[in-house]
Amino acid sequence: MKISLLIGFLFCSTLFACETENDDRFIFFLHNRFLEEHNLNELHPEFGRTEYKEIIAEFEKSGLKVISEKRSGNTNARDYAVVIVNQIDSLIKGGTEPKKITIIGTSKGGYIAQYVSTLANNSDLNFVFVASFRDSDIENIPEINYCGNILTIYEKSDPFGVSALERKTTSSCKLQHFKEIELNTGMGHGFLFKPLKEWIEPTIKWANENYSMK
Repeated sequence: MKISLLIGFLFCSTLFACETENDDRFIFFLHNRFLEEHNLNELHPEFGRTEYKEIIAEFEKSGLKVISEKRSGNTNARDYAVVIVNQIDSLIKGGTEPKKITIIGTSKGGYIAQYVSTLANNSDLNFVFVASFRDSDIENIPEINYCGNILTIYEKSDPFGVSALERKTTSSCKLQHFKEIELNTGMGHGFLFKPLKEWIEPTIKWANENYSMK
């Protein structure tokens, strides 16, 4: 599993104490499965190129500090989540408040983010799960337990993402903030391949603790 970029950016809390301000807001961006197995310029046969750098650029333009990397193929979601949790712990030890940390995942990245939510078990962290819940997940991935401030975004025309209210119901952690957004782009699963304002803008608001989306 390739984690060099994360380690290089986040490994020790001493680094953060020296190089970051306590009012910085951080996001971990976890991309979709297609990008694990293909290079940045390869085209998905239906949805085109994953605009990974462009998505990151949109987050950075808003003033958020982005932590991300292109994962290796066949990354184990839970194992990768453990790495992310360790890096979150380093940030918190370095003085960053949990409410200023947001974990964003699209498709498979969203499932990794759900494992982060489960393992971190911190109700003050922010999460955005994009196109990463299906009704069958309750039975197939019963160990997922939402914890934190949760925003889920799904597209009406996408068979790989639906309302996650059932997961909220089965989760034991008390969620201070939970919101769902259903998009109607007509792009199917391809909407997350691009930095569409329909999902980027609410994600940025969530990372800035604008839970009412005003």
